[in-house]
Amino acid sequence: MRKLKLTCAHAIVKHLIAQKILIDGKKQPLFPGVFGIFGHGNVACLGQALEENKDKLPTYRGHHEQNMALTGVAYSRAKRRKQIFIATSSVGPGSTNLLTAAAVAMSNRIPILFLPGDTYANRMPDPVLQQVEHFNNPGITANDAFKSVTRYFDRITRPEQILQSLPQAIQLMIDPADAGPACLSLCQDTQGETFDYPEEFFKERVHNIRRPKPDDFEIKKAAEKIKSCKNPIIISGGGVFYSDAMEELGNFAIKHNIPVTQTVMGYSTMKRDHSHFLGPIGGLGGKAANNFAKKTDLAIAVGTKLADFTTGSWANFENPDFGLVSLNITRHDANKHLAQAVVGDAKVSLIELSNALGSWKANDDWYKKSRDELKSWNEYVDKESGPTNQKLPSYAHAVGAIYRNSDPSDIAVTAAGGLVGEVVQVWRPRELNTHETEWGFSCMSYEISGALGIKMANPNKDVIAFVGDGSYLLYNSDIYSSVITNNKLIIIVCDNGGHAVINRLQLFKGGKEYNCLLESSNTPNLVGVDFAKHAESMGAKSEQVNSISELEEAFKRAKKSDVTYVISIKTHSYQWLEGSAYWESPTLEIPNTKENEEALKLHKEGKAKQRQGV
Repeated sequence: MRKLKLTCAHAIVKHLIAQKILIDGKKQPLFPGVFGIFGHGNVACLGQALEENKDKLPTYRGHHEQNMALTGVAYSRAKRRKQIFIATSSVGPGSTNLLTAAAVAMSNRIPILFLPGDTYANRMPDPVLQQVEHFNNPGITANDAFKSVTRYFDRITRPEQILQSLPQAIQLMIDPADAGPACLSLCQDTQGETFDYPEEFFKERVHNIRRPKPDDFEIKKAAEKIKSCKNPIIISGGGVFYSDAMEELGNFAIKHNIPVTQTVMGYSTMKRDHSHFLGPIGGLGGKAANNFAKKTDLAIAVGTKLADFTTGSWANFENPDFGLVSLNITRHDANKHLAQAVVGDAKVSLIELSNALGSWKANDDWYKKSRDELKSWNEYVDKESGPTNQKLPSYAHAVGAIYRNSDPSDIAVTAAGGLVGEVVQVWRPRELNTHETEWGFSCMSYEISGALGIKMANPNKDVIAFVGDGSYLLYNSDIYSSVITNNKLIIIVCDNGGHAVINRLQLFKGGKEYNCLLESSNTPNLVGVDFAKHAESMGAKSEQVNSISELEEAFKRAKKSDVTYVISIKTHSYQWLEGSAYWESPTLEIPNTKENEEALKLHKEGKAKQRQGV
């Protein structure tokens, strides 16, 4: 076997370049690029290897390690996990800055490869700059923190270790059941050390995402359970995207006459004009979907981990005869809450389950009621998000103004905070794949960084990021990144004076306003922020508007712009669309006020409806 003497850093880069993947039958790089901030822990070795191969594996300069990794996570999500970005950082704070993004990827089951620098394997210079020492265990470094927020972790202390670890990390990231982040922690000295690598390690390898078939027995049992129900619903999750099962989902719903609800992460897996679309479900869902959830005797969950905002903390299903069928590529998710599990690819599972059901259909009266519910809810949303002369418009008013003037192909992006719920209600998808959010980890600051990654994955579409003033102040440097890389974004900043949605929760739980809105915090010299001028200083075009009509006109100008465009508008701190599902959150068992007593009463009522099971 022929050998190539290479440094560990060069061997890593060469192996990553050799990985390809089939997308729609065409061969593409599995790793389209690297986001990096270089420091003493990665610049001299890995940095040089990347520079020497920049034509085959381009490196994009980051401005904060967390932000650049969030952009990589969003890119992979938008590519439906078929391409994976790499994020490299130096040792110390550079690597720990990646941890939040790793948790986002872990929670949302999104692959990204982290290559942070680490301390010296030989330990001769210890303690090195930015090393965190553990007096009783010299083998622990700050990078051990990645173990809790990655699917795969290895510390590379010898150059030959990558022969085993790197292929394993890649296989895990492209496995639809195990997909998530991987971390190879690169000791600084090891990066520069050489080894005689087998030439085979660098030969092109073409990957394809597997579609595991479900077990025949599980399909049979699921079909039996469905045939015995009277009033079923479907819950469509993000896994429908990753399986590219949107068409199969729609066909299944029509053939078997079952209304389809969607999770926040599965939103836009079905268009609003589909005959069986019922809208979002759960804590951020609409009344149409949640009213049906409360009455249904069977939910068919497809590609969802059934998180608390989807299930209303498992209190949303009030029918005592409620049952659950769960189609999921991941055994762990498929078997939650006493479900009849179907473990397999969503596209294949829907086809096989439909075949097993044959000509069976759900009751037509149930379907007709779903249309009436949806019509009523749409009328409410249209009214609450329509044109207004209100001095301080609500989030819904702002989102509605953009929605009315957007193209069907425009992609809306949200993350943490109140905008997620308002956008998912108003932005009813006119085309598939037009709503992207990060709700698994609910990470503030994802909005702009994520929008950049989604734009990179969809260069021919307008990507619109809805961001509150709180998230904007947390991280905004990717406005600059979008400008210098010619990835135009449209960013709508809704300034409601702080963290208004948490202020809402604070009040709902019987507390007094404190430390959420800026006016209720310990700020003796409160000044307003001119978000438009701030964005302009980073090269974006921008404007401050003062009404919904001005917002609509500004958005039209933003659509015509060839550079990132930021529009700031002050919005109401207390006005929200109507909620319709329970969500369990901490509640004082010893109430101090009448408001606390009411909160405890509602908390206990919701807890009493929770479905038991693990």
